[in-house]
Amino acid sequence: MWDWAYLIPIAGISIPIFAIWFKHQEKLAQMNMDATADATAEKAAQYAAKVQRLEDRVQVLERIVTDRGYDVATQIEALRDVRENDAANAGIPLEFRSKEKA
Repeated sequence: MWDWAYLIPIAGISIPIFAIWFKHQEKLAQMNMDATADATAEKAAQYAAKVQRLEDRVQVLERIVTDRGYDVATQIEALRDVRENDAANAGIPLEFRSKEKA
C-alpha cells in the first residue's frame, strides 16, 4: 500500500514547477500575440499605402476625363470615323486616297 507521506514532498515540488511552466507559457503566448499584432499592423500600412496610390491614380484619370482635352480627342476620333466612312463609301482605299492628295 501507498504511504501518503510520500505524496506531500512530490506535490510540494510539482506545484512550483507547474507554476513556472504556466507563467512561461503565458509569456510565450503574449510574445506570439505581439508578433501577430506587429505583422497585422505592417500589412495594414501596406494596404493603406496601396489604396492611397490607387486613389491618386483615379484622381489623375478623373482629371483627364473631365479635362477639355479629352473632349477634343473624342472629336478628333469622330472626324477620323467620318473620314474613313467617306472613303469606304467612295470605294477608294484610304491609303490610296492619301497618296493621291500628296
